[in-house]
Amino acid sequence: MTIEAACPLPQGSDAPADESLVELLARARTVAVVGASPDPTRTSHRIAVWLMEHTDYEVYLVNPVAGDTEIRGHAFYAALEDIPVDVDIVDVFRRSEHVPPVVDDAIEVGAPVVWMQLGVRNAESAERARLAGATVIQNRCLKVEYARLADRIEAFED
Repeated sequence: MTIEAACPLPQGSDAPADESLVELLARARTVAVVGASPDPTRTSHRIAVWLMEHTDYEVYLVNPVAGDTEIRGHAFYAALEDIPVDVDIVDVFRRSEHVPPVVDDAIEVGAPVVWMQLGVRNAESAERARLAGATVIQNRCLKVEYARLADRIEAFED
């Protein structure tokens, strides 16, 4: 299997233009990491920790089987609907075929951004989220995009 087959390269249609990404990342205050893992070897764990350490976002961890574990003092929630605040970005660490119920939950809680991590794409779910008014990013890493645009995010003015 080629690298491209395992993790398709990002396409222009996977995300809005940089100007829009800067604005949505600058305006966001809360990120729910769906599929976050308590296992420090997992990418979802490392990205959640990076977001906690390198951004001002309130980070919420969502994993129905994580139980009473936590990451750096952040407890896990069983579902998006259990998070006690409005979520600005739903960061999805689930295989592409498992995205539809996550998008349904994101729509239900009114999340304005659905972000599918690198290697994750689901065209039908993306379209459903867009029709519900959400901005959709697919096959992009939130950490990579934030780090790439950090200077512009920090300089962003309303």
